[in-house]
Amino acid sequence: MLSNIGIPGLILILIIALIVFGPKKLPEIGSAFGKTLSEFKRTTASIIDDEDENLVASKKENS
Repeated sequence: MLSNIGIPGLILILIIALIVFGPKKLPEIGSAFGKTLSEFKRTTASIIDDEDENLVASKKENS
């Protein structure tokens, strides 16, 4: 779905966001989105690491 947007679509979305939120609010929204994405990546990596540790531990028990 998102792969069909293209550059003109992204520009249109940014213009609409600028009109709706205003120029002062956009950097705050971008910063909040970046922090949320960063937290999501960190949490996902933590979950994957925990699962890898559990897999290694279970293999050692079975050996």
